[in-house]
Amino acid sequence: MAIIKAGADPLAELAAFLRPFGELLYRKENRHALERYTTGLLSDVARKTAAGMGRALPGTNDQQLLEFLTGTDWDVAEMDGLRIGHMLEHASAGSGVLVIDDTGFAKKGRDSVGVARQYSGTLGRVDNCQVLVTLHYVDAVFDWPVNARVYLPESWTEDPLRCRKAKVPEEIAFATKGEIALALIDQARQAGLQPRAAVTDDGYGDQPTFLDGLEARELAYAAAVGSDIRFRPAEAVQADAGDPPAPARRPKGRPSKKTGLEKRVAAQPASAILAALPEAAWQEIAWRQGSKGALVKQFSRVRVHRAGKHGKHLESCGWLIGERPRPGHSGDAKYYYAWAMDDLTLAELVDLVHVRWIIERFYQDAKGELGLDDYEGRLWHGFHRHVALVMLAHCFLTLQQTYGPATRHPSPGPPARGFPPQGAPKPGRPAARRAGNPVSTGARRRPGARSTKLTE
Repeated sequence: MAIIKAGADPLAELAAFLRPFGELLYRKENRHALERYTTGLLSDVARKTAAGMGRALPGTNDQQLLEFLTGTDWDVAEMDGLRIGHMLEHASAGSGVLVIDDTGFAKKGRDSVGVARQYSGTLGRVDNCQVLVTLHYVDAVFDWPVNARVYLPESWTEDPLRCRKAKVPEEIAFATKGEIALALIDQARQAGLQPRAAVTDDGYGDQPTFLDGLEARELAYAAAVGSDIRFRPAEAVQADAGDPPAPARRPKGRPSKKTGLEKRVAAQPASAILAALPEAAWQEIAWRQGSKGALVKQFSRVRVHRAGKHGKHLESCGWLIGERPRPGHSGDAKYYYAWAMDDLTLAELVDLVHVRWIIERFYQDAKGELGLDDYEGRLWHGFHRHVALVMLAHCFLTLQQTYGPATRHPSPGPPARGFPPQGAPKPGRPAARRAGNPVSTGARRRPGARSTKLTE
């Protein structure tokens, strides 16, 4: 993989890209530290820590970089918002979705912000780690990281001394990962991002309050759900005749109670509803090319209502989607719930629920190449600033990959639909132009392409 070669002088393309972000910093020394830190993230330094980059990069040292992370006055949300606006201008084909997920960082000790013995899907077990909730923008052409926040377990929020030691802001209270994701969505919308839908795995799809939050925000979504999550078939709900009329002469004793729809139409597990469908309801669909050819499974869908706590009937109505291996192939059955997407075909919904893999590629690139999991400090602000700078470096690198050096060009107009219908051509990326000003940013790779670092 080609690597940017860090030198005493800033890389011209990187300097142009960072110029508007430097305006958020009041001192020249801090703008210099921003350039050096970002250059270090893009370089071949083995460990992307303040100490590691400070020793390896000319023109700075570990104390200056550490001071930039923890001792200067700049706002992560403001930098994220500026980056989001810039990416929307230069790396958006329209009709994009937000992919919501989290990733874990193995950590020793107990003082690093958010560290605890907790489950991490990244590690695949309960271990001592930090968990970072992130949003990622994806459309038919581009994808890029949006924003992120560390999850604080209750063992942290119930320990004020521990929080003060890590300089956690006083207004930060306990929030579930779903609540953190909703707050990140609100921040992204305030920055101008208007996603067509949200996509997430069953870690979030199994949280009713999170789905309620998406619906309250009128944000369509497609969420993986567990096989035991209960729904009511819409056909059964529509066919429900209600309570029988009261008798003309009421017998003595207590009046009969109304049974309610909850009792008349039982909520059923997702697995049971889809297992009851006839074989003719299932069809084979290929959603993308894998390393060994097309990825193909069988899918079906049925209209359902969500069931709330204690089986409460909810008006929320959408598609319950089933996925299973083709006959003769191994694999697990999977389930998804899609809300406010009634205009999509089954094949389009299948494309959408499988777009989550792109955020996994981001985690791989950001950790393996940009040092996302290399931060060794313990403080809230230092951790989130490191994450914000990794996202900034990632956007620069991938915009460069899209447009090439020495170019600046707005993104193409939106396609008819993000993730075009089956058979419709996907919009291509704009050809690189070499005219006028150097590039200020660039876009993420087309889904499926590997990221590549650049040589100066």
